[in-house]
Amino acid sequence: MSVNIILLGPPGAGKGTQAGLLTKSRGMVQLSTGDMLREAQASGSEMGKIVAEVMAKGQLVTDEIVIGLIREKLAQGGSGFIFDGFPRTLAQADALGALLAEMGQGLHAAIELQVNDEVLVDRIVGRAEEARAAGKPVRADDNAESLKTRLMAYYKQTSPLVGYYHAKGLLKGVDGLAPIDDVAAQIDALLG
Repeated sequence: MSVNIILLGPPGAGKGTQAGLLTKSRGMVQLSTGDMLREAQASGSEMGKIVAEVMAKGQLVTDEIVIGLIREKLAQGGSGFIFDGFPRTLAQADALGALLAEMGQGLHAAIELQVNDEVLVDRIVGRAEEARAAGKPVRADDNAESLKTRLMAYYKQTSPLVGYYHAKGLLKGVDGLAPIDDVAAQIDALLG
């Protein structure tokens, strides 16, 4: 049986890292909105042309386009999907649920990487400072002020999903500030 999950958590909580580990350990497919948009744009497909046109105009890609890209990925099959960065809003969560039902699939869990914001900001800023000192590239927005802005956007837009999936009995929580391997073990235990 394929297992489909959503990883929830604020920017920097480690969703991408954990998704990468799950793809290796369980053969799941990571569906990252950004990656799917870049891939579609480069593909030259009909959907890709639409994405490229929208992005060239500097406009936001609609939920319908993202759902269309997800539909294409789900149709390819696999041993489960990890939704990383989608859904971000309640409307997107409803659309994803409808798509999964339409395709005869379900959602196994919405896993929240729970973090303390202050500790998270300190950790990310500290890592960025270490990387800079070592001459390694860092994200331009890995500073305390930008992170706090990104966190506020997350709490305004995405945190309602925590209640949404809790009400559906799908929400599971893990300590997102634990060492990477410990977080992975917690997620693995939840997935059985």
